[in-house]
Amino acid sequence: MTSLDGIARLLGRVGRGVALAARTVLPVDTNPVPADWTHVTKVDPEDAKKLPLLYPAYLQHTSAVSVGGSADVTARNTEETFDLLAPASVPVLHEPSGPRHVTPRTRERADLLAIPEVLNGDSESLVGQLGEGVEYIREEMVPDLVGDELPWLPDFAADALADVATSWLLAEAVFEAYVIQNPDSAAAREANVTESDLLSPREAKQRAMAAERHLESELVYLEYSGTYGGDEAAETLAAISENLSWSRLWYGGGLDSREHAAAMLDAGADAVVVGDAFHRVADEEADVCERAVEALDPDASVSAVREWVRESVAVADSHAASYLATIPSVADPERLALRYLTATVRTWLRLRELAEGNGNERAKTTTESSASVGLRSTLGPDATDDLEPSDATLVRQCLLALLADGSDADGSRTDRTASRTTPDEVPVDHFGLSLSRR
Repeated sequence: MTSLDGIARLLGRVGRGVALAARTVLPVDTNPVPADWTHVTKVDPEDAKKLPLLYPAYLQHTSAVSVGGSADVTARNTEETFDLLAPASVPVLHEPSGPRHVTPRTRERADLLAIPEVLNGDSESLVGQLGEGVEYIREEMVPDLVGDELPWLPDFAADALADVATSWLLAEAVFEAYVIQNPDSAAAREANVTESDLLSPREAKQRAMAAERHLESELVYLEYSGTYGGDEAAETLAAISENLSWSRLWYGGGLDSREHAAAMLDAGADAVVVGDAFHRVADEEADVCERAVEALDPDASVSAVREWVRESVAVADSHAASYLATIPSVADPERLALRYLTATVRTWLRLRELAEGNGNERAKTTTESSASVGLRSTLGPDATDDLEPSDATLVRQCLLALLADGSDADGSRTDRTASRTTPDEVPVDHFGLSLSRR
């Protein structure tokens, strides 16, 4: 008679065989990372990395948003970033650089959790962080969740449930195999990648094959981290792409033009990842809006603001156009950049006028403030007609939070932000523009 253990082993082998067939020979795609993602925007929670004022308008064109960074990232600013991004219409995944950046709130709001595994760093970067993460999940995060949700469970049952939940969470996660090729970057320093660890195209191909077939990594990420890889990266992408059958292949590093993004996609990347170019839009807005306040009336018309932007900003060379140019689906980045910069300037002029008058008092009442910051009257119909309802609502919430922030008599933004306890409080510190710093 076949023992129960034997039956269990047989079922395990059958399950592995079915999974292997699904990944290799069957006409199905079991990778949880969507194949149609071609452009991913990396949003860094670091306090120094700011968001554009109308960030949902920009992000509606990207395939997905990835939350993560290598420096000055904390559980707090990660949760705040998710609070700003999760309500948007774009999918959001979490790429934590440390185990404790994963919290119950980030797990609730992330569509995917991507766990990094650096293939050319030291053993700590490959398995050390993962081991620490598993320990944290099993011994702290999951038991706390079980205790909060099911406080009546006896200890032995709670412990068994925590065991299962830990394994389930890891099984649901996406594993992301990194090849870091820029030793002068925060990512390289974090993973102890030096010049001697850089890989040739063949070596990168070999490790990518191992990641797919042995580590079962859903993602392989060629990372140049702020530097454009050029022909070298294209050669490496081609070598890797030809030898992957199931894993997605992403490229990130130094992308700020249509030509660079297209070159990496043509070389074999399934998606390009753009981060710095997006955050630079917020830095640009701060300068443009400061100059606009001196040059334009608060009630300037759409056409007047648009003409001022044309004359005062080299739109074709702007950071807004550079970011939008990296998105394959955006047909005319310069035209869209002009539209969004115009909308941003009009919004900022109107917000300042409301904050300096009685609008800041109205902003404390949801019904009245929604009328005073009506999107169509504030931004102009050309900037809002194509927003999804959830994005339009999110923009309105952010504008109201900035108004309320600017109305604080003592300007105590930091104290209030630090004391946030619910996602309903918009973390205004993450915006490049602030009414309280006038």
